[in-house]
Amino acid sequence: MNTEKDFSPLTPNIVRALNDKLYEKRKVAALEIEKLVREFVAQNNSTQIRHVIQILASEFALSQHPHSRKGGLIGLAACSIALGKDSGLYLKELIEPVLTCFNDSDSRLRYYACEALYNIVKVARGAVLPHFNVLFDGLSKLAADPDPNVKSGSELLDRLLKDIVTESNKFDLVAFVPLLRERIYSNNQYARQFIISWILVLESVPDINLIDYLPEILDGLFQILGDSSKEIRRTCEVVLGEFLKEIKKNPSSVKFAEMANILVIHCQVSDESKLTNDLIQLTAMTWMREFIQLAGRVMLPYSSGILTAVLPGLSYDDRKKSTKEAASACNHSLMKLVTPEDDEDEEDTKSQTTPPQENSPPKSQEDLNDSLNASQDSIGLSKISFFTPAALDRAQVTLDLDGIVQVLDRHLHDSSTGMMTRIAVLKWLYHLYIKTPRKMFRHTDSLFPMLLKTLSDESDEVILKDLEVLAEIASSPAGQTYNSGLCDSSESKTELQVPENSSIGQQLVVGSKMADSSPSTPSMNSYFYKFMINLLKRFSLERKLLETRGAFIIRQLCLLLHAENIFHSMADILLKEEDLKFASTMVQTLNTILLTSAELFQLRNQLKDLRTQESCALFCCLYRSWCHNPVATVSLCFLTQNYRHAYELIQKFGDLEVTVDFLMEVDKLVQLIESPIFTYLRLQLLDVENNPYLIKALYGLLMLLPQSQAFQLLSHRLRCVPNPELMRTVDDSKPCNTKRSNQAHVDYTELLQHFDRVQSKHLEVRHQRTGRADHTDRKLAL
Repeated sequence: MNTEKDFSPLTPNIVRALNDKLYEKRKVAALEIEKLVREFVAQNNSTQIRHVIQILASEFALSQHPHSRKGGLIGLAACSIALGKDSGLYLKELIEPVLTCFNDSDSRLRYYACEALYNIVKVARGAVLPHFNVLFDGLSKLAADPDPNVKSGSELLDRLLKDIVTESNKFDLVAFVPLLRERIYSNNQYARQFIISWILVLESVPDINLIDYLPEILDGLFQILGDSSKEIRRTCEVVLGEFLKEIKKNPSSVKFAEMANILVIHCQVSDESKLTNDLIQLTAMTWMREFIQLAGRVMLPYSSGILTAVLPGLSYDDRKKSTKEAASACNHSLMKLVTPEDDEDEEDTKSQTTPPQENSPPKSQEDLNDSLNASQDSIGLSKISFFTPAALDRAQVTLDLDGIVQVLDRHLHDSSTGMMTRIAVLKWLYHLYIKTPRKMFRHTDSLFPMLLKTLSDESDEVILKDLEVLAEIASSPAGQTYNSGLCDSSESKTELQVPENSSIGQQLVVGSKMADSSPSTPSMNSYFYKFMINLLKRFSLERKLLETRGAFIIRQLCLLLHAENIFHSMADILLKEEDLKFASTMVQTLNTILLTSAELFQLRNQLKDLRTQESCALFCCLYRSWCHNPVATVSLCFLTQNYRHAYELIQKFGDLEVTVDFLMEVDKLVQLIESPIFTYLRLQLLDVENNPYLIKALYGLLMLLPQSQAFQLLSHRLRCVPNPELMRTVDDSKPCNTKRSNQAHVDYTELLQHFDRVQSKHLEVRHQRTGRADHTDRKLAL
């Protein structure tokens, strides 16, 4: 440095000492500067004070020579000490050159800069707050300094600054938040520790309401929560915990809507191999649970994003039990927010309440959504659904049903979706059809194929929930008003043929479990018949499904809907089925269910007596389809006590092709006759004179059977039939009229002719099949 240059009012001795390499000499020069400045303060000579500070800053602190810079720093600190409470008037000139030295390559110089700033801040105290942002910015850099001495010095300065902020009520939070939001995304551990410690301090100050600016920093806090340092994670957990306590205390002032998408992002794990992601997910899920409970319907516009995040968590194993429980609570709470009011059209809502014009979301909110979408792309969460937050007025919040259905449908289509998640998806669909049926039926055509496919699921619980949804679709009154041209779709070409002259729509009964007790229960809608057609189509294409789950599915449907509707419609459809082998198998399955299932008790009683015109019509409908299976037809006649017709059918069995499968079915029928279902039939054997055709029919079955175990069983039963002479009593003089009044409703001759026609078709198909097989065998032999 040029020592001949004029540095007045600094004396040459002071200038020389400031440039000295020895710290002690620079310290002596600083004491001289302090004395000089005190004199100027006493004289109120601010011009000379500024001149001294300007010389120390430009000629020393910002000098190219390292010793000069060190001298300038200690000189500026001395000026501040001399100024005392008046130092606030000169803080900008004092602080700026010191902060510049924070970037010096010499670690020793950075340490002296930190020491100088400590002395300046210590003297100025609260007066430094207008310059807080530049101080914070400089400190955040020193917090990550590689030199331990510099880091130690910065920590002392940091503590001093925190004390000043804590005891002051003039902290400018609005100006500070943008800097905090920028620095919070640092990846350096020391910088993160510095940031999180400051947030903890600011959150503890009563006069500083940091909760208002939580949307600005929440995403960054979750990023810090994933740090590899256990200490940083623990501190961040404490900070987030304090914020959550504050939110619970005063939820009315919390900007829930602005933070919803942030939680949606962090509720999803992008990399399950990182254990820290489990902590982030659990914390975000816990926050989401509280948000839904506290904010209520304000969260509805974000439902699809929330479900995208929450639904996969329902299938977690015990390793993530806490996250699973939090996800379950979120799912349950969110579902409760959907009410019948959400089924109203927007026009109806607007006519009831006109929303205020000032309720448009602020610009900062839109900016936040843009940044969140960018963040979403960067971490590969392309499946998350985002929405622009609605107005904060709860009355104006609307349910985004389209988005929710899209998420639910995607989870149903995904083969990797866990069982509990699939059950939750189906519960959601059922809940939406109950609460918002009108709007849901707009999505039914797109959902219907996947709901049918879900019947092939491995889990019985999933199938049960799926059947509940399908049953609600089939019986909902909203389905009657929603006309979508069901049978004209492109899929109709591959569906089972619908009977052209079907009168099923007029004959279907009220369809619900509570049909008998609830007069307001609606009848089946157009989706019911579509459901039956497609269910039989699925059984036809997936024979394994029919074998393993067919009876289970039909029995459950009989509980959920009216059993008579199920059997009437299936019989009507099977009547026109072209695959005769499938029709025979399906009739056998339905017949077994009809005769053995507890769920069909009421329907069996209805058919047993044929007392009404409706029961006779049902019998005729079933009979025509049951003709695909001769043994099932006989058992139907036994059930309905049409013993003469049963005997006439058995007489025709001699003209049929008796196969091993046929004899096995007869064997099963004999076993059924011995079951509790046919107790009334066995008791009627006591009345030999009035039931001669019953005995003839049973003997007919006996003659069909080879001398097997079933033969012995039936033979033993018939040997127990009493002698009619021994059973005659005095009262028997009057003939017993057992003819049922409604027998006239049934044309048994026509039914017998129908049976012959159906069996002729079966015989023809079997012969064609056999002929093709023989032809193939001859080709192979050649």
